Amino acid sequence: MQAQGLIPIFRMFDERKAKEFYIDYLGFKLDWEHRFEPDLPLYAQISLHDVTIHLSEHYGDCSPGAAIRVEMKGVEEFHRQLIGKQYNYSRPGLEMTPWHTKECNVVDPFGNKIAFYENAE
Repeated sequence: MQAQGLIPIFRMFDERKAKEFYIDYLGFKLDWEHRFEPDLPLYAQISLHDVTIHLSEHYGDCSPGAAIRVEMKGVEEFHRQLIGKQYNYSRPGLEMTPWHTKECNVVDPFGNKIAFYENAE
């Protein structure tokens, strides 16, 4: 037996705001969407390179306010791209932490947090 991956699920409440934040702002791509019926909650998968996240409008799938850490290469360039987009609801900083990482922290419109980080050593 061998574990092979992890996919976090983030709660969302507004499909338009979620797509604006994750796809237009952060640069994720929409992999797929699912609804049991047209007027029922959305469940979707987004990805950015090797990172996959599920977004759910379903009550009980998860709680808003979750946090994940995403290791990456080029966090400074990623930060510059985000700042360059002039997104009205997020202007993240770039921080050097005491544990020797450079971090760009964002919070989605639903209170979920993502720390994009790169080891500084």
